[in-house]
Amino acid sequence: MSNRIKRYFLPEDQIPTQWYNIQADMVNKPLPPLNPATREPLKPEDLYPIFAKELVHQELNQTDAWIDIPEEVRELYKNYRSTPLVRAYGLEKALGTPAHIYFKNESVSPVGSHKLNSALAQAYYCKKEGITNITTETGAGQWGAALSYAAKAFGLELAVYMVKVSYEQKPYRRSIMQTFGAQVTASPSMSTKAGRKILTDHPNYQGSLGTAISEAIELATTVPNCKYTLGSVLNHVALHQTVIGLEAEKQMALAGEYPDVVVACFGGGSNFGGLCFPFMRHTIKEGRKTRYVAAEPASCPKLTRGKFLYDFGDEAGYTPLLPMFTLGHNFAPAHIHAGGLRYHGAGVIVSQLLKDGLMEAVDIDQLDSFAAGCLFAQTEGIIPAPESSHAIAATIREANRCKETGEEKVILFNLSGHGLIDMASYDKYLSGDLQNYTLSDEQIAENLKDLK
Repeated sequence: MSNRIKRYFLPEDQIPTQWYNIQADMVNKPLPPLNPATREPLKPEDLYPIFAKELVHQELNQTDAWIDIPEEVRELYKNYRSTPLVRAYGLEKALGTPAHIYFKNESVSPVGSHKLNSALAQAYYCKKEGITNITTETGAGQWGAALSYAAKAFGLELAVYMVKVSYEQKPYRRSIMQTFGAQVTASPSMSTKAGRKILTDHPNYQGSLGTAISEAIELATTVPNCKYTLGSVLNHVALHQTVIGLEAEKQMALAGEYPDVVVACFGGGSNFGGLCFPFMRHTIKEGRKTRYVAAEPASCPKLTRGKFLYDFGDEAGYTPLLPMFTLGHNFAPAHIHAGGLRYHGAGVIVSQLLKDGLMEAVDIDQLDSFAAGCLFAQTEGIIPAPESSHAIAATIREANRCKETGEEKVILFNLSGHGLIDMASYDKYLSGDLQNYTLSDEQIAENLKDLK
């Protein structure tokens, strides 16, 4: 074991200088988002009141495959990038699999997750435009923590709407945001029209990402010199996250291997796209035979059981209509502990790629995800975030298939964050207080019945 290389790093001068925009290489481009009032394709100026202009242009850019990373952002990336690519020898041994398992360890960022890759970029573009205040939502709190750090780095004021169930389940994530100087509000709240309506209709509602997005957008559009930022789903967020896969490509080459299967957990698509899209360009352009697996919770199965429809990205209907796999913008997810995956829809790029058969999706039960997380912790010494444990569970499935068939496949997954602030969730799992949640076909159909 001592002569085996376990971790692969890149020198500072090999940290990516550009992000990769997969839209430019897709044969079937994503359908356009629609203005909900006219149902006409969205124009850039329709989004200027919500987002920084440069982010709007990145969102709608379907022609440029490579977008320069601003030097100010890249300098901050150097505080923690490159993140290590790690060979999971311990996990391989425990499973008795011939598969070679690697993981990209994004948990080493200052805030413990991959979310900082886009937070720094979005804060930079807002600052460059002269914006002074930004708003956002957060589920489990990883995005809120990352944006709180990024906002402080660029001298911006930040207001975060945190999904109420996570606000209560994960108080230390709230504390992290407040330590960095952000204002954090449990959503739904009485501070916005959208929140007041939801609480009036459902007084005990514990919130969803769709609800928190509505509140954050409302604040951004009613406060002067304020813009909204988003931690997943949108094209420009996945774009910023491609630093993960671009680094992983070079690191896999250092290891002398190339992945047969690439796996990531799936909430809205940012860490999945961040790891997979750079590899997927070789599948699109060169026909490389790699499988891409999105691992979502069985309690929120938009990819595996949702429908491809135009739907709102938020509960109140403030966003444009997005062409995506969805469970319906009014979907009320179960209170699972992987709060970052409790979103009703999928990003438009991923939705198109799934339609085209370039990727696949699996659903993971909550108990299976925690069992996988515990095994990973015991074999690799890292306690993963509940979200990341879905990717680990899917990786274990793939590795076990290799054990059955004797195939020596190379599997790469994204460890999108650590779970050191999620120990209350692990406590509940270890004490037997967690359960699986499933949706009936009737429940899904009922929630989608009004969408066309």
